[in-house]
Amino acid sequence: MPKAPRLTASDAEAALLKAGFVWLRSKGSHRIYANGGRRVVVPFHGGATLHPKIVKQVLEAIEDAPGMQIPPV
Repeated sequence: MPKAPRLTASDAEAALLKAGFVWLRSKGSHRIYANGGRRVVVPFHGGATLHPKIVKQVLEAIEDAPGMQIPPV
């Protein structure tokens, strides 16, 4: 399996919004996005690169979105 791309929180947010996710709410520095029954939490910590597990969750959520594919980042 190839390595996941390195994303910042802003990159992940842009990809989620483009895939049809909506911003539900935020708590502290974490933003919660949803599309149908799928929910994704993205931590916003000063422009730092996201942990690979969070990048994987974001990419899987975009792949699972109805009729969507991973947009180029």
